[in-house]
Amino acid sequence: MTAQSWDLARVHGAALLSQYPDSQAAVKMKAGYGAVKVRGEAARESRRLQALWSYAQVAAGKGTQRSAMLYSKDPVDLDGSGAKPVQLVFRDHPTWKRSAYLVLQGSDFRCAGGCRVKVIADGGAAKSMDAWRPDTDEAIAMFITDQKALWKLLRKTQEVSIEFPVKGGGTRTAVFETGGLDGAQMPGWD
Repeated sequence: MTAQSWDLARVHGAALLSQYPDSQAAVKMKAGYGAVKVRGEAARESRRLQALWSYAQVAAGKGTQRSAMLYSKDPVDLDGSGAKPVQLVFRDHPTWKRSAYLVLQGSDFRCAGGCRVKVIADGGAAKSMDAWRPDTDEAIAMFITDQKALWKLLRKTQEVSIEFPVKGGGTRTAVFETGGLDGAQMPGWD
C-alpha cells in the first residue's frame, strides 16, 4: 500500500485473509482492504486495456510511419462465412499524412463513392461520420474522413462502437475497448 502498488496489495491482502483470517495483521488490514481491492482491480483493468493496443514505427520514405492499432472486442460475421475480427487503425505517414481506418479480414465494405458510419462512445448518442473506401483490391479498408475527431473521441472513452455498411447488404457493428490508448505513441495527435 505504501508503494501504491494496488494490484500487488490486493493479492497480498487476499492471501492474508485466506490463510490467516484471525491474525492480528489480517484484523488490522481488513478495515482498508475494500478500497485496496477496488484500486487493485482498476489497475489490472487499466493494464488489460493498454495491452489491447499495438503500436508500430517503420521507416517510410523520408520519415517514419507511426500506427496505433486495435482489434474489435468480438469478431463480427460480415457475410455469413463466420465471425472475423475488425481492426481499427490510426496512421501517421510522412507522405499520406494522418488517417483512421477500419480493416476487414474478409468480405468487403459497401462504400463506393463515400458513405457514413455511426460511432457511439460509451453508450452515448450516435455520431455520424463520413467514410470512404479506396478503389483498390490490395486491402479491405475503409477510411473515416475526420480522423482528428475520432481520435479525440477515443482519447476520452472506454468503449466505442462503429456501425459500417457491408458489401453483402446492411450494416455491421464492431465494438472496440478503447480505454488504453496511449497518446504518447502518436506524437502530435493530442
